[in-house]
Amino acid sequence: MKSVPISKTERKRRERLRINLWCWAFVSMTLIFYVAFQGWPILSSIYFSLLNWSGLTKDMKFVGLANYKELLGDQLFWNAFINSFKYMVLVVPLQLVFSLFLAYLLNNPKLKGSSIYRTIYFVPVVTTAAIVGIVMVFIWGVNGPLNQMLVSWGILQIPINFFGEGKTAMSSLVAVAVWKDCGIYMIYWLAALQSVPRTMYEAAMVDGAGRFRTFRSIVMPMILPTAGVISILCVISSLKVFDIVKTMTEGGPFYATDVIATYVYRMAFSSEMGMPRLGYASAAALLFGITIIIIGAVLNMVKKVLNQKRYN
Repeated sequence: MKSVPISKTERKRRERLRINLWCWAFVSMTLIFYVAFQGWPILSSIYFSLLNWSGLTKDMKFVGLANYKELLGDQLFWNAFINSFKYMVLVVPLQLVFSLFLAYLLNNPKLKGSSIYRTIYFVPVVTTAAIVGIVMVFIWGVNGPLNQMLVSWGILQIPINFFGEGKTAMSSLVAVAVWKDCGIYMIYWLAALQSVPRTMYEAAMVDGAGRFRTFRSIVMPMILPTAGVISILCVISSLKVFDIVKTMTEGGPFYATDVIATYVYRMAFSSEMGMPRLGYASAAALLFGITIIIIGAVLNMVKKVLNQKRYN
C-alpha cells in the first residue's frame, strides 16, 4: 500500500503540536511546584478562613464568614492595614527616586569602576534581613554609633530611641528599608536606561543639553513604560513587607509599625494574643491579599492608559 502524502497544512499542524508539547514538558515542573507551594496553600487558606481553628488541634469549627465580620471591627487589624499603606507611601517614592538617581549615575560609560559601585549598592539586597535587622538595631540604638555621632556633633541633646518611640519608629524603619532594597530597583532602572540608544545621548550633547535636561526631555519619556512596571513591583513588594519589620521592631512600639504580615504572623503562630487563631489569620491575609490584587490591577490599568496616550 502506498502511504498517503501528508498535506502542507497537516505538516504544519503536527509541527506546531510537537512544539507545544515540548513547551508544556519544559514548564510542567514549574507548574507542579507552583501548585504544590503556591496554589495549594492559597486554597487551604481560603478554607481555613471559614473555620474557627487554632491550627494546633483537630477541633475545627466551621463559622462561615464570621472571621471576616470580626475583622471589620478589629482595631488592631485596621491599624496594621493603615500602617501597611503608610509604609508604602513613605518607602516607594524614596526607593524609586534614589534607585533611579544611582542608576543614572552608574549608567555613564565614562565612570570608572562602575561595576564595583554597582556591587557595593547591591550587597544589602542579598544580605539576610535578619542580619540587617540585628545590625541596624545596634547602630540605631540608644547607645549605638548613630546616636553618639549625632550627640557629638550637637545635632541632638540626648540620644533618641529611634525604634522604641512611636514618632520615629516608622520613619527609621523606612530609612533602613530604602537602604536595603534600593539596589534591586537600581538594577531594574539600569536595564531600562541601557535600552536607550547611546546616539540619543550624543545628539543631546551636540545640541548643548546638560545631563538633567537630557534625562528630563529624552531619557525619561523613553523609559516611562518600564518605569510603570518598576513602580508596580515596588508598590506590591512594600505592601508585603515582613522580615525587616519582624527583626527590627516586631510591630512595636505599641503597634506603631505593625503591618499586615506581622499581624497575621502574630495571630497564626504566636501566643502573644492568647491561643493562636489560624482561621482568623487566614481571613486577614486573604482580605489584604484581595486589596493588593485590586491595587495591582488598578495600577496596571493606569500604566496601560498612560502608554496609550504616550503612543497616540
